[in-house]
Amino acid sequence: MSKNGVSVFKIAATYIGTVVGAGFATGQEIFQFFSKFGCPGLAGMFAATVLFIAFGYMIMETGRRLHARSHFEIIHYACGPLLGAALDYIITFFLFGALSVMIAGTGALFAQHLHLPAVLGNGVMAAITAITVLSGIHGVINSISFVVPFLLAAVFLTGIFAMLQVPPNLFAAVPLGSGGGLVTNWLLAAVLYVSYNILLSLAVLGPLGANVRKKNTLLMGAFWGGLGLGAGGIMIYLALSGHLADLGGVELPMVYLAAKISFPCQIIYMVVLVAEVYTTAVGSLYGFVARITKNRHPASKTAATLWTAAAAFCAGRAGFANLVGFLYPVIGYSGIILLAGLADIYLWRKK
Repeated sequence: MSKNGVSVFKIAATYIGTVVGAGFATGQEIFQFFSKFGCPGLAGMFAATVLFIAFGYMIMETGRRLHARSHFEIIHYACGPLLGAALDYIITFFLFGALSVMIAGTGALFAQHLHLPAVLGNGVMAAITAITVLSGIHGVINSISFVVPFLLAAVFLTGIFAMLQVPPNLFAAVPLGSGGGLVTNWLLAAVLYVSYNILLSLAVLGPLGANVRKKNTLLMGAFWGGLGLGAGGIMIYLALSGHLADLGGVELPMVYLAAKISFPCQIIYMVVLVAEVYTTAVGSLYGFVARITKNRHPASKTAATLWTAAAAFCAGRAGFANLVGFLYPVIGYSGIILLAGLADIYLWRKK
């Protein structure tokens, strides 16, 4: 454990928690990015695991050296003033959009599965997210790291039971219409998948690195965090591979598999899904507020947190999710700029 109490476990768990969102928990990201390629998609998952480990460490170590307070210092350093400024606007907008999507998704979950008013779900998620962020970076780290073990346990247990029912089939035919046209091969899928997820987690990983003194602690945290992300993704890939013929048009593949196991399993998985939405919402709100209140008085950060949560609540009610869902591939391609800049720093500029 480092001197300030940020352990390898907390670093790894925070990394996992800020990357995995509703798309990961439902299996939709893995289905769209990797299952569509069949067996080569598994190679894509292994490539994504390596990239998560490498770039997770690069971001946190850069944040440590720059004493980063938000994502701005890192992208400015890695991409230069011109590209860094453009990417800064994209990330900041995307953070607010992701927060709105998480709030909107919770409302839909309340309405469709709990038969409660959607506005109640919107309000609950906005409130608990704001309360968590108001506790500061260590509150964010503690809350996310507490939730993550339950998230991974649910993914692995559901995946194992699904594979016991129907064994994995790496050569199964993929349903027509699955996947988007912007992802054309398994290697590009791995890069884009890591790219847009890294952009979202950047807002938390940079300041997290600034709170850790030892490079080795960051290295081990990035290793176990990236490995956890890869293992969870591979588990989802294998579980879905035996059911691909049934998944055409299914929006929540892993919830579908949980329902096939048993009704209690479905309910438990839905609770886990809300927890994953929460971790993403916390990371998004913290990153957005940290950026727009750079070097300002703490009171302004409190006001910004409350106003941003309220604005995201309204945006979520207005169906903002559709807009952000359309932007995901664009964010992925934009993120390649950041990955290239970080690779340049650690592979060439250091020499």
